[in-house]
Amino acid sequence: MRESVEQAIGSEVAADAVSIRALTFGASALCSCAGKRPESDSYRLFRRLTRLAASCSCVFSRPRAAYPNHETLLSCDSLTLPAGSRCLLCGANGSGKSTLLQVLGGKTLVPQDAVRVLGEPPFHALQLTCGGDLSYLGSHWRRTVASAGYDIPLGGDIRAGTMIRNVEGVEPQRRDTLVELLDIDEDWSMMHVSDGQRRRVQICLGLLKPYKVLLCDEITVDLDVCARLDLLDFLRRETEERGATVVYATHIIDGLEHWPTHVAYMQDGRLMRAGPAAEAAPEMLGPDDADGNSAMIGTLRSWLLAERDERLARGGGVLAGKPIAGSSGSPFFSSKHMSHFR
Repeated sequence: MRESVEQAIGSEVAADAVSIRALTFGASALCSCAGKRPESDSYRLFRRLTRLAASCSCVFSRPRAAYPNHETLLSCDSLTLPAGSRCLLCGANGSGKSTLLQVLGGKTLVPQDAVRVLGEPPFHALQLTCGGDLSYLGSHWRRTVASAGYDIPLGGDIRAGTMIRNVEGVEPQRRDTLVELLDIDEDWSMMHVSDGQRRRVQICLGLLKPYKVLLCDEITVDLDVCARLDLLDFLRRETEERGATVVYATHIIDGLEHWPTHVAYMQDGRLMRAGPAAEAAPEMLGPDDADGNSAMIGTLRSWLLAERDERLARGGGVLAGKPIAGSSGSPFFSSKHMSHFR
């Protein structure tokens, strides 16, 4: 058995979180049989696999998504993010960034084998989201109200401090740090706050419990410059000190030149570039151009222009997710679920 486990370590299967977990279990059994002696080969093998499992924090395994009676809306290759990584998810409007994050965050119902986060299907493994290991911050603090419109902000005559202080199992020091960092007045009434103030409270609630994977869907769009930079600095410390993994989707990339360790670029529901920043987008690390624009802005602009030209050459640029010919495309068949509001 030990020979089989050692052989699997060097193979490609060891890059998958599920396989690493299985191998670690096998090595743990060997270690128990050997009496957990530090000098034994089985014990050293167990320690090696434990370190390997810890280094592979997050594995997104071929996520797929489609609305009923529609063509595939999201079809991505696998993306592996090690512990402590910060992934910048970028792309044009409608490229599928929010859909990808909602699938990864367990907000949308997809087949169990369509995606894996931390070795588990995020929609079906409730312990991921309810336990706090997987945290999602997006636009789910809004709802559709009949005769009122879409994306109506959630509001009520509730003190911000009451919402924040009533979350159980939170370290007081971490809570106070976030309240100070986000400049939250605990006497704010959630019925009489601006979009930016409401967003600050949402971010605070989402970060109260230490997470292993954090998915951010344009959460800084309502924040001022100081709050945005302070939040990005906090997320950097989280990855460096706790080994957390952050996936951050945004169109505001000012000040992000040295922030991401990984880059993922989406186009028409597919990951066109994904991996460490030095490999997937080395041009982003270059010097500023003659006009003073950063290399990151210039590179992303060139990708978007090339994508637009390609779309125009195809004759219209309709994104994925079109209704399948002959189907009803009924709006009553939704892939959403109440977990969208978890």
